[in-house]
Amino acid sequence: MKANPWITGMLAVTACTGCMHQKASAPALKAKATGTAIVVVSGDKQLGGIGARLSQPLVLQVNDDQGNAVTGAKVDLTGPRGVVLDPAEVLTDDNGQATIKVTLSGIPGRYEVTASSQDAHGKPFTLSVAEFAAGYQQEVGYEVNEKYCSRCHNPDSTVEQVSNYDNLAVKPHAFTSGDIYNKLSESDLSNIIEHGGPAMNRSALMPPYEWTLNKAEIQAMIAYIRLVSDPPYMAPGVVYGKH
Repeated sequence: MKANPWITGMLAVTACTGCMHQKASAPALKAKATGTAIVVVSGDKQLGGIGARLSQPLVLQVNDDQGNAVTGAKVDLTGPRGVVLDPAEVLTDDNGQATIKVTLSGIPGRYEVTASSQDAHGKPFTLSVAEFAAGYQQEVGYEVNEKYCSRCHNPDSTVEQVSNYDNLAVKPHAFTSGDIYNKLSESDLSNIIEHGGPAMNRSALMPPYEWTLNKAEIQAMIAYIRLVSDPPYMAPGVVYGKH
């Protein structure tokens, strides 16, 4: 049976009558130094399957007011219910960095992880980063994106895929550009993907995919765009509560 990741205490057997079991809590970490800011090194805005551990750890760095990395600063991590952060508190290493393994919730969606620390005066400072848990439809959309879209919509080249972004006279928007895509309805997005940019009076450099993608794949692509949108997409007519 898989161990429950929420159980972080250790059971210690006492020598008293009846062999009473007690939880032995690990001593709280104490900061050896302080900084003034937390920055992301790597591992933010990753997409993983629901309930899965992200392939890369989240790496954060604590800096002082001169931008220098601080060794021994204490960083506390919090996240939404269902997201497991390992460890939930950590001291920065010799490079001033904290490495955290992130396991996503079992529900698809965008999840914000918040890191906090304190300066020399005890004043807290924080940083929030987003990670994405993808259900089946969003995973299909991600695969469609990687195969057909990211070579133009992602300006960064990788070993696996060279970006065509710099060769285009009209630069495509990254799918994280919520200020652009959140204004488009699902019908608008479907028309652009299916019939190309001119269908919505946009650049003809966006080709039609009506002969390449089926309806399900187009809907999956839209679901993926909605998932990674920054700021987050809020569907019209839906009331969103905070917890």
